[in-house]
Amino acid sequence: MQPDIDPIYRADCPSRAILDQIADKWSMLVLMVLREPRRFNAIKRRLDGITQRVLTQTLRKLERNGMVTRTVLDGKTLGVEYALTPLGQSLESPFNALYDWTVEKMDEISACQARYDQADN
Repeated sequence: MQPDIDPIYRADCPSRAILDQIADKWSMLVLMVLREPRRFNAIKRRLDGITQRVLTQTLRKLERNGMVTRTVLDGKTLGVEYALTPLGQSLESPFNALYDWTVEKMDEISACQARYDQADN
């Protein structure tokens, strides 16, 4: 008989898919860049190392999850602008806390990694 598992740890818990979709590196960085509405190429320029394909996939995923809106801009130069929805904006505080923690702890983590890598593992 399987022991009782807290629902949030069950394989079928919807939180797993949501965390997988918003907590990856590129999604978090895109959401941080979109604190101000931006066009696709402006987002790409801000995120060193992201490919056009990965940025497109990330933006689609965030749009599907209700975090980002996509607006086609009319005018001389057609373009698309992305902006955070209220739901996407609600992630700013937790993401800022995680970012601040990362910056505060990165030297300590680097030292731990170096010690681990030097050990006989």
